[in-house]
Amino acid sequence: MNPLCGRCNLVVYPTEKVNCLDKYWHKRCFSCEVCKMTLNMKNYKGFEKRPYCNAHYPKTQFTAVADTPENLRLKQQSMMQSQVRYKEDFEKSKGKGYSVVADTPEFQRMKKTQEQISNIRYHEDFEKKKMGGEAPHHQPSNPSQAAYQPPAASQNYHCEPTPEPVRQEVAAPPPSAGKRYRAVYDYSAADEDEVSFVDGDVIVDVQQIDEGWMYGCVERTGQRGMLPANYVEAI
Repeated sequence: MNPLCGRCNLVVYPTEKVNCLDKYWHKRCFSCEVCKMTLNMKNYKGFEKRPYCNAHYPKTQFTAVADTPENLRLKQQSMMQSQVRYKEDFEKSKGKGYSVVADTPEFQRMKKTQEQISNIRYHEDFEKKKMGGEAPHHQPSNPSQAAYQPPAASQNYHCEPTPEPVRQEVAAPPPSAGKRYRAVYDYSAADEDEVSFVDGDVIVDVQQIDEGWMYGCVERTGQRGMLPANYVEAI
């Protein structure tokens, strides 16, 4: 039995049959719903099982939803649920701390650099405050008094200093042996018992304290104190 045409509802014979959009059409009936232009399988566009040309194909548009009391209630309820869920997630995550960062060599290098920068900045601020408000510091006449001493607890600074590593007290240097050294790098004193010098300065009366530190007097400034051994060379 031959099917009926989707437009004219007449019998469609095989020689003029077009099978498209779940229906059968006469070739002349397979046309645009708006302009009646005859279509084929290559240029038609289907919408709700009806053929359209490209120019008259219905465009999908959004419809505005009225702010009815029911819609407003649903909107407010959704907002409350979102806030409740946010608070629950916040309470669950609270106390878990930060994620662990891999202790890679690059991370260790950056961490060490930040510590050095912090120490240098702290000592610069310390020197500025000392120059501005305290009495001048007198160098001890006895070299044994140049051993490291922590700052007095009664001193009051505007910022709390970062804890400094505790250096073991060293024995007093032996009597002067007359050794002379020349600085090969610049060095800024990090503690009160150290001396600052620049490249080329001559350090006299140098005494070896341990493998890494010496005690001597900078000939240019007259300062006496401790200095790193790898910053000078014998002359």
